Amino acid sequence: TNNMEIDITSLEGMDMWPLSHSCAEGGQNAGAETWRAAQEAANEHCLLNTPDKLESFRDWLKTWGAWSDEEIAAMGNSDLNALFLQWVAGDTREAGADSLDEIDWSEYEKRAEKGECNSNLFRGTEGRIYFNLCY
Repeated sequence: TNNMEIDITSLEGMDMWPLSHSCAEGGQNAGAETWRAAQEAANEHCLLNTPDKLESFRDWLKTWGAWSDEEIAAMGNSDLNALFLQWVAGDTREAGADSLDEIDWSEYEKRAEKGECNSNLFRGTEGRIYFNLCY
């Protein structure tokens, strides 16, 4: 098992809705609109900013089976960062919040332990927030 924790504390006050919402919430263009918003956000928030982080995210993506190895290898750094931000946003919204600072961490941990939501997000003992790439 490989594991890398990406510090996402800098996203704490960001509204995640523009990066991840459904057609039911945002209309039939939700997919294109959320991808465009994620690409714009990735220009400001480049969190996969080392070769190790980029490679870990690529390896983590492979475990989902949604893209071929060739497709993942062809993804550029900005697209990888945009996709990462969408994943953070999706997990934040699944946790019942529109921003990281709205998450009830004790409730989130209970729900994650029960399998009711993803468990990629966590708050460290020092108050920083991380996304765990575990594969």
